Amino acid sequence: MTAALLLVDLQNDFLHPDGAYSRGGAVSDAARALPARLAPVVAAARRQGVAVIATCFTLVPDANGEPMVAEHLKKLRPFLRRGDFAAGSWGHAVVDELQPVDAVVEKVAYSAFLHTRLEWLLRQWNVHHVTVAGIVTNGGVASTVRDAHARGFHVRVLSDGCAAFDSRVHDATLLSLGGVAEMSTVGDYSNELLKSNDHLKGSS
Repeated sequence: MTAALLLVDLQNDFLHPDGAYSRGGAVSDAARALPARLAPVVAAARRQGVAVIATCFTLVPDANGEPMVAEHLKKLRPFLRRGDFAAGSWGHAVVDELQPVDAVVEKVAYSAFLHTRLEWLLRQWNVHHVTVAGIVTNGGVASTVRDAHARGFHVRVLSDGCAAFDSRVHDATLLSLGGVAEMSTVGDYSNELLKSNDHLKGSS
C-alpha cells in the first residue's frame, strides 16, 4: 500500500440537509454535489487497495460540555452549538455515500496534520502518494495539501472533487496549490484506477 485517498471533512454536519451547516444556512451546492461525484472513485480506490482515509472536523467539549470553537470560527459560524461535530455523533460522521472508509482521523484545525495521527498512520502504511478531495478548497483542503507537501508526500488534488463557498476562491486556491501539488480531475483519477485494475487482471 503506497497510495491513499484523503477525504477532507465530508461529514453530515457539513453536507446533510439535517446537519449543523444547513440549520445555520451555510449551504454550498457545490459541496453537496461532491459525495455523489466521489462515491465511484472511492469504490474504485478500495478495489485497488488504495487506503481511503477520512478526516473529520471535530469540536471538542470543554469541562461543561460546551464545544470549544476557535474565535475565527465563532464569527464565521455563530450557529454552532453543543453536539455539533461531536466525536461519535451522527453529524460528525462521514456521509453515507462515501462509507466505509479505512480510517477516520479527527482534526481540530484546518490542516489534517496538525495535532492528529494522520502522518503516523500514513508512515505506518508506507504511503508515499496522497490524493486529496473534500471541503473547503481554501480551508481544510489547502492547509492539508501544503502540510502533506512539506512532509515529503507526493500530493495530488482532485480539482472537481473539492469545493468552496465561492467558485472564484476555489479556482484561485487551486491555482496557488499548483506549485506544491499535481492537479487531476475525478475522471482522470478514475481512469487511472481502472487501468491499474485492467493491468492486474491481465497479469493474473
